[in-house]
Amino acid sequence: MAKLRSVKGMNDLLPSEIPRWHRLEQVFRDTVHRYGFGEVRTPVVEPTELFVRGIGDTTDIVEKEMYTFEDKSEKSLTLRPEGTASCVRAYLEHAVGNVEPVSKWYYIGPMYRRERPAKGRYRQFYQAGCEIYGDPGPYVDAELIDLVVTYLGRLGITDVEVLINSLGSGDARARYRQALLDYLRPRAAELSEDSQRRLERNPLRVLDSKAAQDQAIAAEAPSLLDHLDDEDRAHFDGLIATLDAFGTPYRVEPKLVRGLDYYTRTLFEVKARSADLGAQSTLCGGGRYDGMIGDLGGPPTPAIGFAIGLERLLISLPDETPAPTLDAFVVVQRPELAVEGAKLARELREAGLRVDADLRGNSMKSQLRRADKSGARYAVVVGERELAEGSVQLKDLHAGTSTSVARAALNETLAGE
Repeated sequence: MAKLRSVKGMNDLLPSEIPRWHRLEQVFRDTVHRYGFGEVRTPVVEPTELFVRGIGDTTDIVEKEMYTFEDKSEKSLTLRPEGTASCVRAYLEHAVGNVEPVSKWYYIGPMYRRERPAKGRYRQFYQAGCEIYGDPGPYVDAELIDLVVTYLGRLGITDVEVLINSLGSGDARARYRQALLDYLRPRAAELSEDSQRRLERNPLRVLDSKAAQDQAIAAEAPSLLDHLDDEDRAHFDGLIATLDAFGTPYRVEPKLVRGLDYYTRTLFEVKARSADLGAQSTLCGGGRYDGMIGDLGGPPTPAIGFAIGLERLLISLPDETPAPTLDAFVVVQRPELAVEGAKLARELREAGLRVDADLRGNSMKSQLRRADKSGARYAVVVGERELAEGSVQLKDLHAGTSTSVARAALNETLAGE
């Protein structure tokens, strides 16, 4: 019989790995709560049309990477490849804009893309992200970028580079599109096959191409910033002024476009300078998508968001000693004391402590070895004499010392350590 294995690019996360994930998630939740965000949870399966209309049918995600299938009613469904479109669908479906002028949401969850697995990139991967609906100003854009930098700093990731750009909107976007087409058309034969195919429909995608020949041509392309109208320029200047006021470091990158069609005006990426992430060092990307809600059938609504890939974030974390997962490990001197050991473990858990026990009847030496391996600071030993005296032996597994502690004082002793 063939050995069953996980699907390629979809990995198990074992208990030994989870503490680092918990840290990422807990620090993220704490950070976004400080900025006034509330959590949203959307389904992992959505109508395929949501992503085709929301993300754009010329993107790599829609063209090549989505997990799409038909259910029994022959309706096309897709495992969500990113979080923004799902959040917009929920925002519209529940008419949230009718009850609050500005909504600030965050999410943490799995996404699915059928791309080539690489370091920090998987086919089932996890993202944390934020979305803001209803605020058109540049100040909230700067606040969102500052949130990302603050979050990374709280994790110890301080050597980062923030890239910003403006894609403009309306007539300015159309003018730049024409200028870019005029530049690229004479060079079309030199572009990659993908860029040639997309050139007329979405020439900005050429600027985001990873193909070497496309990057060489894009390097001399017109700058989008030179085509901004007065309103777009004022918005971008407001973003820069606010980032300067915050002291948030950044670099203007006129060729930054990213791989999603829905972005307008503010666009940003946060890159890790020193992390071992392979060819692509981006930890986080985001920007404005003021047109998506209208494109999906809602009223014109300004919006901005970002997403962080958690697997890539884990690679970027500085080395650290994992916190112990247990406060104590209960050990019994003889198998006949197993019930007393189980009772003590339960009492300690009710007091809010993290406690485990090995009551399978193994030797005390074996139990202590298991206690040491568990990462617990203390082993709590229950013996016949201690039971009669109303005490336990408290072994400090780090220091190698042992003391007698009254049973009545054990909770307080452990909680105070």
